[in-house]
Amino acid sequence: MEIRDDVRHGYEKRLRKEPTCVFSDEIKIYPKMKVLVATEKPFAKVAVDGIKKIVEENGYQFALLEKYTDVNDLYKAVEDADALIVRSDKVTKEVIDHAKNLKIVVRAGAGYDNLDLEACTARKIVAMNTPGQNSNAVAELVMGMLVYAVRNFYNGKSGSELMGKKLGILAFGNVGRNVARIAKGFGMDVYAYDAFLNAEQINSSAMAKAVESQEALFETCDIVSLHIPATAETKQSINYDLVGKMHKGGILVNSARKEVIDEAGLLKLMAERTDLKYITDIMPDADADFRAFEGRYFATPKKMGAQTEEANINAGLAAANQIADFFKTGNKKFQVNK
Repeated sequence: MEIRDDVRHGYEKRLRKEPTCVFSDEIKIYPKMKVLVATEKPFAKVAVDGIKKIVEENGYQFALLEKYTDVNDLYKAVEDADALIVRSDKVTKEVIDHAKNLKIVVRAGAGYDNLDLEACTARKIVAMNTPGQNSNAVAELVMGMLVYAVRNFYNGKSGSELMGKKLGILAFGNVGRNVARIAKGFGMDVYAYDAFLNAEQINSSAMAKAVESQEALFETCDIVSLHIPATAETKQSINYDLVGKMHKGGILVNSARKEVIDEAGLLKLMAERTDLKYITDIMPDADADFRAFEGRYFATPKKMGAQTEEANINAGLAAANQIADFFKTGNKKFQVNK
């Protein structure tokens, strides 16, 4: 590109004052950083529009891949992406390998076991979640499923009430606290255990009473609500012996991850104890076997906890804002692969 002499002289004059700059006969135009939203299960349109607005107002390029059925479409889409927003989509090592420019991936939601953190870390890619954005939605679903369960799945027969029952919350994070808040409104007696919180931290919330262990939680409560992540320590930890500690007529409710359930052990226990009920927002691998316990088992057809318009919007916008903040200031507050 030719540059007029008067323009060149103007540049050279400025360069004498700013010696760190380097003048070139060529003016290079660098492409904007690209933020890709890749969702097999799409965001609500209003959320997509909001994400796009945040991305473009911050000077980045917006790209969208929705309802894809072939992972190769995802591989191609991430090739030139600098940032990636997903929902429950699996960001595997193979996805990371195709994403040569990727600097940050954000899971729009609290759980992040769909992200290969080891692969992200190996490539120095920051992985984040958006905690708290869908916590009320999940908590409301938990309470709705509990009403459904204690009323015998609306089969026309007399059921019972939640008021006065002891509810145990396993993991007292954003969702657990919202469950406690709503349960208190039902007049329930709420208990909690969290491996990462001490009794004072739980008791000071004024929403739950702390117990000393998860075993004590199951021994104490009529209903136990699971909010633990799927980790090496928690996978299949909800097993025959633990659930077997529950009171007669006990209800186990799972809005966390299916991997935390020892399905074989729970099936065995429910066959032996005809008083127990299991309700879950994550359909088990052994769903057909659980269905044999008619009137004592319910699973949503697909994970519904965060499926509200409000949660959808909140998580998507939070993801976009976190990416913009990361690029502008380096903020890694919600990084999960530290």
